[in-house]
Amino acid sequence: MRARRVAAAALAASALLAGGCGGAPPTTRTGGSGNYTEPPLPANAVVTQPQSAPASDLEPQCGNPTASLRPGADHGPALDAVRARGRLLVGLDPGSNLFSFRDPISGTLAGFDVDVAAEIARDLFGDPRRIEYRILGSADRERALQDHSVDVVVKTMTITCDRRQRVDFSTAYLMSHQRVLAVKGSGIGSMADLAGKRVCAVGGTTSLDRIRHIQPTAAIMTVPTWADCLVVLQQRQVDAVSTDDALLAGLAAQDPYAEVVGPALSDEPYGVGVPKGNDDMVRFVNATLQRLRTDGTWNRLYQHWLAPALGPAAGPPEPTYRD
Repeated sequence: MRARRVAAAALAASALLAGGCGGAPPTTRTGGSGNYTEPPLPANAVVTQPQSAPASDLEPQCGNPTASLRPGADHGPALDAVRARGRLLVGLDPGSNLFSFRDPISGTLAGFDVDVAAEIARDLFGDPRRIEYRILGSADRERALQDHSVDVVVKTMTITCDRRQRVDFSTAYLMSHQRVLAVKGSGIGSMADLAGKRVCAVGGTTSLDRIRHIQPTAAIMTVPTWADCLVVLQQRQVDAVSTDDALLAGLAAQDPYAEVVGPALSDEPYGVGVPKGNDDMVRFVNATLQRLRTDGTWNRLYQHWLAPALGPAAGPPEPTYRD
């Protein structure tokens, strides 16, 4: 499995470098052995300069954001529409190693989130293959749910009070924690060491807002995918990457010179995103997640995809219901 992930990383890196022509033009620098051309940045990369003060914490309050609807509902408007269509429309991305990536041998999508989506389809149709994937960037997840171009988003999506104003969520199916990824021997051991340095994050993520709040003196490069962040770290165009440790572990698994460092900066509960008001879909997804917790499927998926990188887990997050 590790060989496949490394191969996938190599393919992704070469594709990103080839596609980088759409980003900033290369620059020529002088090194100890002469001039060299710095690789171009990934397409759509943007660098924002440090702030003069920490960003305000404007996160709205809603009690426990992970509290969801109790499992149930085998029928309803949203569920009936999906069954009539004959396939579940799932939003995810192929650039999150361990969670959703394209297997370089089979060419199919694989990973923890891919398998969670397949279990929802299994319960809906009796067939885990009746899925149509819609590829989304992190910044596109909410919009895809709001315009109903997907039925669910299963894409390392953190449940927050702010997001709950625009979309609905299942119960949490995985708990992650934001940390820092740096090059071994770089001297970077935590977010405190990133003052005046450049950090990579993906636009539209909670990670980006937290970096701005905790370390306002860092310059931030935003890119479309976390695979882009690994490329610019390898090219030394940033000093570190910061996001959930589950995603960072997937990046570190592709590069022996990268390591996850520092303490946890936050709790990041992942939930399945659902269009606002589709209560029948929320209840159905929660029934699937409860099955995964109790029949051993969650533990099997965790052991297969995440345990080698994240270590043993105490088990899935306990669900909280608001009704």
